[in-house]
Amino acid sequence: MDVPLSLTVNGKAVKATIDPRTLLVQFLRENLQLTGTHVGCDTAQCGACTVHMNGRAIKACSMLALQVQGSTITTIEGLASDGELHPMQAAFRECHGLQCGFCTPGMVMSAVQLLADDPKADEAAIREALDGNICRCTGYQNIVKSIQFCQSGAKPVSA
Repeated sequence: MDVPLSLTVNGKAVKATIDPRTLLVQFLRENLQLTGTHVGCDTAQCGACTVHMNGRAIKACSMLALQVQGSTITTIEGLASDGELHPMQAAFRECHGLQCGFCTPGMVMSAVQLLADDPKADEAAIREALDGNICRCTGYQNIVKSIQFCQSGAKPVSA
């Protein structure tokens, strides 16, 4: 039996009727077509599904959509504003913090949360904060560099 769901996603009110077993990541991808939130492991180990719920990073593959009833969700698509990339997105582009790009949305969302919590995080703290996000391509060096670049407030030179 389907149940009603009401929440805010990327600043827009959303109402739907869903199967109570629907995971948040499924709802975002399949119902709302917000495919930037990736499904990597289905066990909350890889971090590719990271989104923000009420301003806190969560893994959308481990939450039922009904668990976020009434919440505010921000996905990678919701970080950009008025056609401008979020500073963290711009930093990842500037510092080549991606290769295949599969982990990138989750990395960016986790990195935004990290700097919100600890604006002066050193390299060790950055690496520790990324512990719940797996990248199989980059070796993390440029991901860390991207976060440090954003942290520094430097402006990207690439457009």
